[in-house]
Amino acid sequence: MSDLKKIKPSLSKGTRDFLPSEVAKRNYIFDTIKEVFRKYGFEQIETPAIERLETLTGKYGEEGDKLLFKILNSGDYLKEVRSQQSAISDADIKEITKIISEKGLRYDLTVPLARYVVQHQEELAFPFRRFHIGPVWRADRPQKGRYQEFYQCDADIIGSTSLLNEVELTQIYAEVFARLGMKVSIRLNNRKLIDELINAIEGNSKKKEIITVIDKLDKIEWDGEKGIAKELSNLGLNAQQVQDLKGFLFMADFKLLFPKSVGNHELTYVMNNLDSTTGVLVDPKLMRGLDYYTGTIWEVKSNDTQIGSLGGGGRYDNLTEMFGGQNMSGVGISFGIERIYDVMEELNLFPETIAQGAKVLFVPREEAMEDFAF
Repeated sequence: MSDLKKIKPSLSKGTRDFLPSEVAKRNYIFDTIKEVFRKYGFEQIETPAIERLETLTGKYGEEGDKLLFKILNSGDYLKEVRSQQSAISDADIKEITKIISEKGLRYDLTVPLARYVVQHQEELAFPFRRFHIGPVWRADRPQKGRYQEFYQCDADIIGSTSLLNEVELTQIYAEVFARLGMKVSIRLNNRKLIDELINAIEGNSKKKEIITVIDKLDKIEWDGEKGIAKELSNLGLNAQQVQDLKGFLFMADFKLLFPKSVGNHELTYVMNNLDSTTGVLVDPKLMRGLDYYTGTIWEVKSNDTQIGSLGGGGRYDNLTEMFGGQNMSGVGISFGIERIYDVMEELNLFPETIAQGAKVLFVPREEAMEDFAF
């Protein structure tokens, strides 16, 4: 053993160990969420942590694709690359990646769900109501509340276009956070309304880029040398377009924002059926940058501490079609366990006693008592 090189124990950045007491608290959150999911009729599934890269890429936008953890193929994965003599361009790197890496760690639980539904559609009853709890991985810069490995808890409904699903999922958010003792704001918007907004300022040619910039509003001020307005100008929007966009985004009453649009109608329906649900509001500034959302979108923020989103989700109409299946609309929400845990710990919201470990301890005082203790 003395000849072995000693290694300093350390973790990969953006990951964490949990002590038994911490695991017990995390299980308290998981169990609370599971109980509410089951109350609303959702069934649990499992999918692999590893998916084919072709399953994952192109679903999360250009920035999301950059954050995918890719897994090198086993064996001599550079065999076909070594023959290249010329300088390697960005395009070459993409082609090389296809050669040396065919798999990646899942980025979220929604895209694997769409693949799962298409593969198993003959065995499922629709509308299919599933929940899934498991780790996901993103090669993001670690910071408070943001990790490279973290757990998501998702509930999705596949095969139904009814807006009652949006109402129900909003109620699930409200009920879970109420049970956990957390005060939150549940923000809603609609991608159809966002499309109307961008069309109104004639910004369709830069739609994805505009959404990406506006999605930073929680972190960056509107004005200033590095503000949102400046970034929009850098995209090619003129001063009038930027001003009009600001007017739309900061409108006090969303019902005045394109009142005849489908997106406005859908949001109004959801809000009208949530009269008894507090902490829910429509926010035209909410974007949710993922490419696959097509209707209602959600984001949940803590009212009591400065941290990123505690959950998010949306409706997606085209994901199953991407995998060659018949087009089935889906809608779902996700809870970010790591941030929920951090907020509850910071605000001391966990119960004083959480069931953990053995409750009875035998202490044999002499050898003859050991058999009795066993």
